[in-house]
Amino acid sequence: MSNSTERTERTMCPMNCHPTLCGMRATVEENRLLRVEGDKKNPDSAGFLCVRGLASREIMDNPARLLQPRMRDKRGSDDWYEVSWDQALTRIVEGMNEVGREQVALWLGHGALANDFGVFANMYLALRFANMYGCQWWDPSMICWGLGGFGIGLTGAMEINTKEDMSAHADLIVQWGSNHASQPNTARHIAAAKKRGAKVVAIDVRVSDACRSAHEHFVVRPGTDAAMALAMIQVIIGEELHDEEFVANHTVGFEALRNHVRAFTPEWAAPICGVDAERIAAFARSYAATERAMILIGGASMHKDRNGWQAARAISCLPPLTGKLGKPGTGFGARHAGQPHGQGFANILNFAARPPGDYVTTQMSAILEAIETGRVRTMLVFGSNMVSSFADASRIRSGMANMDLVVGHDLFMNETTRRYADIVLPGTTWLEDLGVKGTATHLYLMDRILEPAGGARSITAVIKELAVRLGVADFYPWDGDGGHIDAILDHPATGHASLASLRESGGIAALPVSPVAHPDHRYATPSGKIEFYSERAAEAGLPALPTYVPRATAAFPLELRMGRTINHFHAFYDGGRALPSLTRRDRRPTLWISQEDAATRNIADGDAISLHNDRARFEANASVTDRVPQGTVWIHDGWPGLNDLTNGAPCLPDAATRLFPFSAGQSSYDAYVEVSAE
Repeated sequence: MSNSTERTERTMCPMNCHPTLCGMRATVEENRLLRVEGDKKNPDSAGFLCVRGLASREIMDNPARLLQPRMRDKRGSDDWYEVSWDQALTRIVEGMNEVGREQVALWLGHGALANDFGVFANMYLALRFANMYGCQWWDPSMICWGLGGFGIGLTGAMEINTKEDMSAHADLIVQWGSNHASQPNTARHIAAAKKRGAKVVAIDVRVSDACRSAHEHFVVRPGTDAAMALAMIQVIIGEELHDEEFVANHTVGFEALRNHVRAFTPEWAAPICGVDAERIAAFARSYAATERAMILIGGASMHKDRNGWQAARAISCLPPLTGKLGKPGTGFGARHAGQPHGQGFANILNFAARPPGDYVTTQMSAILEAIETGRVRTMLVFGSNMVSSFADASRIRSGMANMDLVVGHDLFMNETTRRYADIVLPGTTWLEDLGVKGTATHLYLMDRILEPAGGARSITAVIKELAVRLGVADFYPWDGDGGHIDAILDHPATGHASLASLRESGGIAALPVSPVAHPDHRYATPSGKIEFYSERAAEAGLPALPTYVPRATAAFPLELRMGRTINHFHAFYDGGRALPSLTRRDRRPTLWISQEDAATRNIADGDAISLHNDRARFEANASVTDRVPQGTVWIHDGWPGLNDLTNGAPCLPDAATRLFPFSAGQSSYDAYVEVSAE
């Protein structure tokens, strides 16, 4: 008879590779994690778990993990000493009271979402606190998908078809700026569609993994996706390939668009994009002629330049122009923050309780200015390496260096906490806290499987204690630790799900959503229709029609672009560098540089190099490759110091950032550099 006390529990991967998340089975014994594996019964991932998910085993029992609150008396030193939670929280509350609530700010990153991404109950609880207390907080979608969402939102096609619909019905799949590295679970649905006979086309600034597995791919110059999309629109309208009935019934501004794109021919776009005019025209005809064609649009990387939102704006005109909305296998597929028709949750943010105040707008450049000028003097950072995330990052570093108090809550130290934190608080892992994750089609219970290690506490526990100590009345009116989760789930779109109902159903609940976007042809615009011409864009000081803004003349010859690899995702777990198996795969920054550009600079594959411009210098190793075109260099994002090279100018006027409930207040990550051998 076995005396083993091992048990295997259902959970979800903590890596948050949205828009598609993966199920996980965790085997534990005596409050220790023994192993993780994919959950074959998970309806979203069917047993798939990539290298990042497998590396999550290394979070537990990691010698670098934070297990007790720490303080230090001098920033920049490594003279940390352990303190009690009472001592840490007392010092934090004193610091908040010393400067006053309007000079306190909360910033939350992906590390705070490891066990509730998609439902965001724990993050929304923290923001509820910020509203009721009356401090600064900003929407982190500006770091990721917000600018692309802004472009799509102006047109109005915000809903998505599910990945299951794509694999079953799409005959043409266009991966425009999307890549398997940030959507690994989407890849199996693309593979299923290919096996069924679907054609896959990929468009990117480099030969990505998506390009290599596609039937056809286009490599465009950075920041020129809008030009290619406009040329496609010109061909479709000029050759009368558009869907006249759909356009007449469900859109506004078609005639203005028709007149606007007359000059945007493939011949005009070819020298801009670096793609032959004949190929652009042929692709436009193929897309228009394929009744069931779906676009997977990039979530972050393709929208990082100053006018990146115009790419999403122009691309989002293609489905309605050709009648590819409201049908199986069409429209937009899985994308960052994309929701299917019928998805929804209750709201606990309590904006009504937010006191009047001098609040900094959710605009990256405005946040940097507030931090630099001392308008924000105390910063609470939850699950984020903030200084590696913002454009023109040297400004945030100089501002944080002069703050009165910086607090980090995380699992591991990172660049922000090492350099600038006065207090670090140990957070819980995904197995040590209670939450619910949500995909486009399902809810997944993230039950507490292990007791928190050491003195670790969840973000929920920290926020609730701060509310008590600061006297925020009626902050948590619910019963139990999961009351706020139940409050968010209590919505008709979830079938009024709850933690109890999820436990009764084995931890999984299907959401009653439509696999097809916009089946009712109601669109998220003032007119309720697709808007080729956007009055609200014009009122915000932006072009009313999709357009291409020519690239600015640069003082440095190579355009730097960043993106994702399978070895990392966002900045949590110290950018993945706290996990040995991921570090072995990616020990140093590696810059992709074309053979032509390397040859003219006497750079060989593997050489130590530096990237530099008038803002900063960054060291890396060269990967000389034919996977980037001449004039473009590429590196994965998140490395400390990399964003010092970026521009940091606002992409949108302040008025435009308030058009949607999410933030599009991203600054420009444009960077032109020179590269030289060290």
